[in-house]
Amino acid sequence: MGSSIKTTVLLALMTGLFVAIGQALGGQSGMLMALIMACVMNGVMYWFSDRIVLKMQRATLATSETHPELLAMVTRLAANADLPIPKVYIIPDYTPNAFATGRSPSHAAVAFTQGILNLLTPAELSGVAAHELAHIKHYDTLISTVSACLAGAVSMLANMAQWAMIFGGRRTEQEGEGGMAGGLLTVLIAPIAATLIQMAISRSREYVADEAGGRIHGNPLDLASALSRIHNRMETVLPEPGNPALAHLYIMSPLSARAGGGLLSLFSTHPPVEERIRRLKLQSV
Repeated sequence: MGSSIKTTVLLALMTGLFVAIGQALGGQSGMLMALIMACVMNGVMYWFSDRIVLKMQRATLATSETHPELLAMVTRLAANADLPIPKVYIIPDYTPNAFATGRSPSHAAVAFTQGILNLLTPAELSGVAAHELAHIKHYDTLISTVSACLAGAVSMLANMAQWAMIFGGRRTEQEGEGGMAGGLLTVLIAPIAATLIQMAISRSREYVADEAGGRIHGNPLDLASALSRIHNRMETVLPEPGNPALAHLYIMSPLSARAGGGLLSLFSTHPPVEERIRRLKLQSV
């Protein structure tokens, strides 16, 4: 299944989960309230994410005086991708990484850590920049906001149900132990299921950005080499402490460089780097 189709299926599954859990736990009014609250909170992040995230990362604007070659590279790649030229920022962090943010291609920014500028060759860095421009072109910020909105709404419904079970009084007693056990199981499982779907959506968007980034740059092998070099550096040098809420933005999660596989990988915002490299190599054939 293609990554774009997979994303659509996962979003539909997330929506179905929300509707099913909402009707079972919160009813029509509770479901609507949870959705509105979650979307308002994520909507604020969507509209102001670029300013909030860049400020949190202490990013500074790159200029033609400080980083002329980097700006020229991003300008060339933006033209290849048929995108407006995004603002470029530098993050004073020696962990090699990069991310894109902004609510739309016309309100976008690309940020590079000082570590990635020091580590990669110009061709590899161009591959990374192309990957981030692919995120912008495909409105991945919007997709992540929608998935976060639905996941947040499911969690809110579960919390509402938890309090309802605690203070439900006679209704809970009338439902009996079977009803309580079923309700408790739903309260526990629903947020986990929503999180798993949200992480799967994030991973599928990384595959899409890798593929499109390889086309925008012109050589998928340069991006594959960059991912390998970043991963190896993160494995040998402990990354600087990062904000878990921002891990999904980066080209490689600073939180999962040493994470285990198996079930733990289901909670990862990024696919295994080995699989990303394998797909990029196949793309170049």
